[in-house]
Amino acid sequence: MSADKRAVFKEWLASGKARVEPLALPQRELWEASPIPVADPANHICCLIEVRGVVTRDACESAIQRVVERQEVLRLSLLPGKERPLQFIRKTGVANVCFRELSAGERGADAVDEIASETFLKPFDLLQGPLYRVNVLQRSVDDQIMVFAIHHAIADGWSLGVFVQDLCIAYAQGLLGMASEALPPVPLSYSAWGAAERALWQPAEIESKAAFWRAALSGCRRIGTRDSPIGATSGAAVRTVSYFPLELADAARELARSTGSTLFSTLLSAFQIAFARWTGVADVVVGTPVANRANQAVRETMGYCAGVVPIRRQVDETRTFVQMLEAVHATTLDCFANALPFAELARCLADSAAPGYNPVFDVRFALQNHPVPDVSLRGLSAKLSMRSTGTARFQIGCEITVVAHGLEVVWLSRQHLFPQREIEKLASLFQNILASVCRTPDSRLATLGP
Repeated sequence: MSADKRAVFKEWLASGKARVEPLALPQRELWEASPIPVADPANHICCLIEVRGVVTRDACESAIQRVVERQEVLRLSLLPGKERPLQFIRKTGVANVCFRELSAGERGADAVDEIASETFLKPFDLLQGPLYRVNVLQRSVDDQIMVFAIHHAIADGWSLGVFVQDLCIAYAQGLLGMASEALPPVPLSYSAWGAAERALWQPAEIESKAAFWRAALSGCRRIGTRDSPIGATSGAAVRTVSYFPLELADAARELARSTGSTLFSTLLSAFQIAFARWTGVADVVVGTPVANRANQAVRETMGYCAGVVPIRRQVDETRTFVQMLEAVHATTLDCFANALPFAELARCLADSAAPGYNPVFDVRFALQNHPVPDVSLRGLSAKLSMRSTGTARFQIGCEITVVAHGLEVVWLSRQHLFPQREIEKLASLFQNILASVCRTPDSRLATLGP
């Protein structure tokens, strides 16, 4: 940091214009347990918000400004510290938004995606901030695409839904002539949530959970090694999207209900069978995100609260699917009950990050359950859709989202390790096995699928 910037930051702190806080425990993961440099665009969380209705520039800026005033992470940047960075939280902030009227040739989906990628991939200045940006693309008078990118250090997937809800409420206030009124404060600020988490995870509490993980993950096989790390020969991951029809999604829900499990456990069991068949490795460890927002007070708060939990299962082809599902469900509950902040988990397992090498697990599996609101007001509607930058920390990722016509399954994989045709085979195998177990859940695993 330059001497001039250091002087400015000190003046802000002395005058009360800003304050500093330690990193929250999930934030520490980015510095201590991630193979991706913090400044890399792989750490950007991105979405498109389709807005139908007449939206004026002044009203949009005003609405975003009030969200900035409500959510402290939108006024947050990161200062270097002696041991690790510090959160630098400004008392006030200015809406970081720009507008662009699209030409006739820029209004198609492919052109919009290309323009959005420029917003998604542009690095943030972690020191200066802000760590988010909004680019409003106007296709017509009443048709806009709002491109929103935010750094993972201040947000998780849940935060996107909170942003959309706050933004629509703020915009509606403006339509009602209440633009000068602030949004109500969040019940729990992100810095207060982080302080409570730090107070909870004392060394004794961490060690009590660590014993479970040392036993649960002992001797597990990794897909990648430090000799052939992810990203060693390629940058962006390949994004492949497949869809499971509504009939299959409903059948999976019914199977979960009838067996006393969950849709997550049902999908994970089918995925682990498919993945074991695809790789020839029966010992399957996945990492799955957990929202970490059991406290109602934090559900209105933008910030990086989510954790990640490894789940290990041995796929035994002699067992029935129902038997495996029961075991997976029980294991999942045990793993969630013993969840640790991931930076602490990696430390307890003595598995540190290396460039291109994720600690503890190589495969990410997620059933997205954070709120993705479709907001409708008089003369205005907003629909959020998640996007990816095309980069990934893991060898392979499978992210499932419930959509109106079934399940959207997004795969992120490293091209030099898994050609796209192989990912397509895995996607097909996953779907076929899920369909088979929904028809005959008491069948032995060896008889499932093609």
